[in-house]
Amino acid sequence: MAVKPSLIFPAALSLLLTILPFTIALPPESIANAAETLSDSGYVAMSLTLNLISTSLLSQSQTTSATIFTPPDSVFTNSGQPPLSLLQLHISPLLFSLSSLRSLLPGTRIPTLSSGNDLTVTTSSFSDQVSINNVNVIGSPIFDDGLLIVFGIESFFNSDPKVSNGTVQIDRFDSCDASHGSDTNFSFHNAGNVLISRGYSVIASFLNLQLLGIVRRPSLTVFAPVDDVMVDYSDRFPDYPSLFLRHVLPCKISWRELDNIENGTELSTYLNGFRIRVTRSGATLMVNEVPIAFPDMYYSDWLVIHGVSEALSVPELDDDVDHDDDDSDGGFSDAIPSSNDTKVMSVHAASSRTEF
Repeated sequence: MAVKPSLIFPAALSLLLTILPFTIALPPESIANAAETLSDSGYVAMSLTLNLISTSLLSQSQTTSATIFTPPDSVFTNSGQPPLSLLQLHISPLLFSLSSLRSLLPGTRIPTLSSGNDLTVTTSSFSDQVSINNVNVIGSPIFDDGLLIVFGIESFFNSDPKVSNGTVQIDRFDSCDASHGSDTNFSFHNAGNVLISRGYSVIASFLNLQLLGIVRRPSLTVFAPVDDVMVDYSDRFPDYPSLFLRHVLPCKISWRELDNIENGTELSTYLNGFRIRVTRSGATLMVNEVPIAFPDMYYSDWLVIHGVSEALSVPELDDDVDHDDDDSDGGFSDAIPSSNDTKVMSVHAASSRTEF
């Protein structure tokens, strides 16, 4: 039996109402659809919350996606009024699908709206059951429209959990060297299907076009801009190779590994001379100042795809620099980076070639 709305703590909902207007901007249809689905699924407390905040979520914030973790109504009813920081701890400004949560190693941090407090993956290495802060995630998402994903959890997260001793230690990345396996029978088909289903069909098309020209299976990381920001480039076919190659690294870097990279690290891409700089702004991880919005959207043993909110841009044209030593066409080279390409190159776009 569903808990009556009168049993839900209105003070808690009011607190949540004050959190979100300045942090997340979501379309009203996403909120309305999520609220309806939650109500039909027996999560009346969070459904009521979303209904109350549906209009105030439309703000000037640049964050347009979120993952919410909600306990069942009985937990809301029995716990008393949750403090503001606890409510914030259950909302991440990033998108995480069930497959991306399963790809996260124990000890991986998940940023939240609670200042200075991240969630920690506590999933056992020998289990498919996703655990965060030692609380189990209940199956598949209750709601998922590509902008807002809502998972059920067994109880409220503890803001200071004792993380399992099973935390996996990883080495920091010092370089991103190109490597290839011996297998020539590989495909981007599965990755393409995930990209298309998530609204990243342009990057899916680039992968299927085999613009990398690779014969043996590589190790790759792709930073995929969402379709909405790629529309402006749709009529500039000659520049497709440059646009795609600068979003691809010649090595595989998961979200956990990115989170452990030293702030300011630069990594070579498949566009020779173009490098990606990894930085942080609070809990937000960025590549060339573009936030990563959907970590580990696709993950396999040789390919990782992270969704980003904007396309990566080339440096501004510097007319005062001598271009004699640049590539013959004055722009970037589309050559695949070599394994010893670690030098930070000075690159310039010439007026005879369109770079965007």
